[in-house]
Amino acid sequence: MLAAYFDLCMCMGFGCNAAGVVGCRIIDSPRERLIAILTNNFVPCNGRFPAIITLITMFFIGSAGVFDTALSALVLTGVILLGILITFAVSRLLSETLLRGMPSSFTLELPPYRRPQIGRVIVRSIFDRTLFVLGRAAAVAAPAGLIIWLMANITVADASLLSHCAAFLDPFGRLLGMDGVILIAFILGFPANEIVIPIILMAYTAQGGLVELDSAVQMKELFVQNGWTWVTAVSVMLFSLLHWPCSTTMLTIRKETGSIKWTAVAMLLPTVIGIIVCFLFASVARLFV
Repeated sequence: MLAAYFDLCMCMGFGCNAAGVVGCRIIDSPRERLIAILTNNFVPCNGRFPAIITLITMFFIGSAGVFDTALSALVLTGVILLGILITFAVSRLLSETLLRGMPSSFTLELPPYRRPQIGRVIVRSIFDRTLFVLGRAAAVAAPAGLIIWLMANITVADASLLSHCAAFLDPFGRLLGMDGVILIAFILGFPANEIVIPIILMAYTAQGGLVELDSAVQMKELFVQNGWTWVTAVSVMLFSLLHWPCSTTMLTIRKETGSIKWTAVAMLLPTVIGIIVCFLFASVARLFV
């Protein structure tokens, strides 16, 4: 039954990792609840799905026919299963190291039947979940947006601060199968995963604000012009799947655990795993290209 609880929290994470973290409240055992919170980020949320789907379509499918759509869904399913497998693997690792202990027992008790209070359920859902998540997002998104705009528009030595930071990170990015622009986009995309691709486009086109291209074909051409290959696309998908939680999820973890230490672990754990996986993949892939 505990596995069913983990599955429920994991499924909530597909919509939003912050909601998945809040959903871990149903797990009575503090140890097992903490394991579920720390591993919830490995489930791709709605903020990461668009980028993963776009990259699959651009670099591995190429069109929108019935067969290609089915193939795209199959590849996306493989990415999701990878995230789930990593979730289970990391959960097992934590349960045998940092959070070692005996599995808890579970007793299912049926509560007395009560007539549903639809109005109360709606109100509590809005205040306990929707407004909470939106408030956490707004608290970080506004100042982060200002930082992104300043970095893109303040120039030093005929180059923007964004370009200087990307150049500084470029050697490290190359080790992971990416480049400095992609890494700085992930860092600046901390408030929301949805803005990672727009930041990459903004850096490549040297625009002073977030931009969108008219089609995936134009986007792929821009990426290829800046050195992207299928190895880059896979590395970006892997890092998108495995990198640190967004700001809203981090603030939610801090509130749910009440611990700065476990909040830091929740950020460092996927980051280290993402770096290791991307480095190993890029190193192996270079042997065949």
